[in-house]
Amino acid sequence: MRVAVIGAGAWGTALAQLLAHNGHDVVLWAFEQEVVESVNSRHENALYLGGVALPESLRATSDQLDAVRGAGVVVYATPAQLLRGIAAAGAHYLRAGAVLVVASKGIERGSLALMSDVIEHEVGGREIVAISGPSFAAEVARGLPTAVVSASRSTGAARLVQDVFSGSRFRVYSSEDIVGVELGGALKNVMAVATGIHDGVGLGFNSRAALITRGLAEMTRLGVALGANPATFAGLAGLGDLVLTCTGALSRNRSLGVEVGSGRPLADVLQERHTVAEGVDTTVSTVALARREGVEMPIAAMVHRILFDGHTAAAAVKELMARELRAEQD
Repeated sequence: MRVAVIGAGAWGTALAQLLAHNGHDVVLWAFEQEVVESVNSRHENALYLGGVALPESLRATSDQLDAVRGAGVVVYATPAQLLRGIAAAGAHYLRAGAVLVVASKGIERGSLALMSDVIEHEVGGREIVAISGPSFAAEVARGLPTAVVSASRSTGAARLVQDVFSGSRFRVYSSEDIVGVELGGALKNVMAVATGIHDGVGLGFNSRAALITRGLAEMTRLGVALGANPATFAGLAGLGDLVLTCTGALSRNRSLGVEVGSGRPLADVLQERHTVAEGVDTTVSTVALARREGVEMPIAAMVHRILFDGHTAAAAVKELMARELRAEQD
């Protein structure tokens, strides 16, 4: 199948490599010309996924028309806050029957839209599938075993994506709960920042386990309010991705939290990074979305205070521990 991958960061490149290894005709769209040249001449994305050999059949371009021409599947793997503009710019080039796959993870600031809603608004008239789950790009690119979920309101579209992406080392489960799968992929980044802050302060394993567990409760609470199936949050796109991102050494969101927890200002941490930690923007959107829905999310709210209001991590822990006692289950 002809497949276009829009976004050549680490995740987009890893997915493009996977799809090419699966035998598909893949074109990777990159914003940066240096990435295009690196992929086409050296078969490596030196900027975002250095050291990983890419198939010679994989071609890169900075022209969206060139990327999506004739593609039956189009995969969006851009940073969440850039997705709308990039999708809109290429919307009129897409085939009428193309299946659109959203691999970006986040909640848009301002509109509070999920990524599939952004694509629906800017492109529309096509079946949309979200793909999410515990999957570090570097490990997918190395061919390490990985399992994720493809979710769509169209069972046929979810199963098509399941078939296109699945291979001997990449297993895809299908789901009809696109809201739950997308929220799991977005909200776990906020909890990963929280866990990193916790680890930066040095509070031990007991409280880390409690933080992750209560973070999952917050994610599920918001998901249910937005119509998601609570069981989704106990699966790969919820608990699976949460555990990976909160504990894995490759987690950009967790590592950002560690630096903030150790006392560094957020602005300084962000200035040194050329890759995106989605949890920062998603924290803003999550707190606004929870407020809109009337959902209590004390961990997310505290992360917001630490990142943007100068609240200290040490004080935050004391406040969370001193909250009114309650039953574990809502």
